[in-house]
Amino acid sequence: MYFFLFLLTLGTTLGYQGWTLLYTNFAVESAHLSAADNGLVQSLREVPGLLGFLIIPILLVMKEHRVAAIAALATGLGTALTGFFPSLFPIILTTLLMSFGFHFFEAVNQSLLLQYFDLRTTPLVMGKLRGLAPRRLGLRLLLLRLSAVYVHVPHRGRVVCPDRGLGPAP
Repeated sequence: MYFFLFLLTLGTTLGYQGWTLLYTNFAVESAHLSAADNGLVQSLREVPGLLGFLIIPILLVMKEHRVAAIAALATGLGTALTGFFPSLFPIILTTLLMSFGFHFFEAVNQSLLLQYFDLRTTPLVMGKLRGLAPRRLGLRLLLLRLSAVYVHVPHRGRVVCPDRGLGPAP
């Protein structure tokens, strides 16, 4: 059970952090969202957290394991689809999909942890699973640094190159 929860936790945290990175850059560079549009998307992103109680009717017809897996898939799918739609309404829909998946997974994840582990090991398992976030951040920074060394990234008509700094595009 630990491996199942480990994979789902890793997938949802990577999906959510991937969405955060993608959206932050995508909203400005490709979708050209205004500050008001960005505020709308970010505020609607929190609506599934407020609607977390809707997990109860779902659990009446589905097992928690399946709900956890579907929620993790929804998080990943919402993240993956975000980059394909550079306009406000589809970005709102993909954000809601990602957020419903993330919030529903978090609710079911806590329940599964408390069911499958005893009182002595539950805090240890929760700590290990929550510890994925700092490790993931370190890995993300390492990958970002490595990609900056080997890839010329065009940025508004300029090329960012670690060797030469910011210069005109060739």
